[in-house]
Amino acid sequence: MVLALWVGALVVVLVLLGLFVFGLRRRLIQRSGGTFDCSLRWDVSKEPDPTGKGWVYGVARYSGDRVDWFRVFSYDPRPRRALERASIEVVARRLPEGEEELALLSDSVVLGCLHRGTRLELAMSEDALTGFLAWLEAAPPGQRVNVA
Repeated sequence: MVLALWVGALVVVLVLLGLFVFGLRRRLIQRSGGTFDCSLRWDVSKEPDPTGKGWVYGVARYSGDRVDWFRVFSYDPRPRRALERASIEVVARRLPEGEEELALLSDSVVLGCLHRGTRLELAMSEDALTGFLAWLEAAPPGQRVNVA
């Protein structure tokens, strides 16, 4: 009986510790500012996939001439993807279709991009999209920017 109580208490402490670390990680990512909620689908086909498969919820952070993308449900303090401003080409903009609406945050807009030859999609709010496109167009003189 006492052993069961100790094991139960240990499980509760470990769960609380895990949740605390998730929150602390997100706080550290957002500490420097310039963050926004952004879902990512990497290496997609040219045709939209309305099944909603492949989307990963995350947080993006502006960092100089790149956007660092972090998975929300991860303990890794490093970004999962880094997108350089000079290598991003916007090729499409659309609203979520079919089951995608369930996989993404409400009021998301899907932005189709090419990054170094890899096709990807970013889903973000309209406000975040406006900021992202402004950031792309604000490239230093001499850099080419491809915004459709």
